[in-house]
Amino acid sequence: MSFLEGKRIVVTGGGGFLGKNVVSKLEEYGREDIFIPRSKDYDLVDMEAVKRLYEDARPDIVIHLAAVVGGIGANSENPGRFFYDNLMMGVQMMEQGRLNGIEKFVALGTICCYPKFTPVPFKEENLWNGYPEETNAPYGLAKKMLLVQSQAYRQQYGFNSIFLLPVNLYGPGDNFDPCCSHVIPALIKKCVDAIDSGADSITVWGTGKATREFLYVEDAARAIVLAAEKYNKSEPVNIGAGFEISIRELVNLIVKLTGFKGDIIWDTTKPDGQPRRMLDVSRAEKEFGFRAKKGFEEGLKRTVEWYKRSTVKKKL
Repeated sequence: MSFLEGKRIVVTGGGGFLGKNVVSKLEEYGREDIFIPRSKDYDLVDMEAVKRLYEDARPDIVIHLAAVVGGIGANSENPGRFFYDNLMMGVQMMEQGRLNGIEKFVALGTICCYPKFTPVPFKEENLWNGYPEETNAPYGLAKKMLLVQSQAYRQQYGFNSIFLLPVNLYGPGDNFDPCCSHVIPALIKKCVDAIDSGADSITVWGTGKATREFLYVEDAARAIVLAAEKYNKSEPVNIGAGFEISIRELVNLIVKLTGFKGDIIWDTTKPDGQPRRMLDVSRAEKEFGFRAKKGFEEGLKRTVEWYKRSTVKKKL
């Protein structure tokens, strides 16, 4: 990790699910000068707070992971907030990075940036071939504007920024809050809680026909650090595991791993979201040698075990 050696690195969102893993991976590679701004100290939606962050941290490199995000329900209930907060955080962090002359800015996008009916597997060149799926379009478009900004700043100012597009993440330490969790933690929580309460059924949104791709959080963190070290081009890069699984298959797998024996009730009045999602991940491997390592069932098993341990601790 020669490029990152001796650099002062700011990781926004460094206290979050992905951020903790990125910080851990940086430390694993021997990087010690890491600044993690906390939201209570720096409201990144506020430009003055962003300016103060740069003054306090004096970074050489910024890895911008901070985001306001949730599952289909949270996206549907908060389209305005998710658009504004994510747009302002990213745009202001990159602008102040340029003005402060940092060496590199790593911006994180989302698979939600892609058009609703993108051919599978999603290739980076398909990003602008349509409008995103409606339930997450405001969030996805806010994030996609960071790609526009990144490329415009490289063209006009020679500013070294890169843009990464991860799929949905999962793993130990994920957000299990039912009001804003993604599908894997939401399903794990439903199954484990049903077992604990003796419930004989759980309800799942949609038809189960939609497909998704998932990436273990430690793999995602490794990809981000590799890109920060090695990738310096304007083209966006997909970060994923290169497979897809239907929600119905996912539910069956989580039911098996949690040991839930009850019925599954599909609430088809609720939306499925985007019909299919899977990334073409060849560019990441070609450009900075990233390939996902963690098997999906093993990653799910570890996530289930972590959640069960965390619920036991809460009870104690």
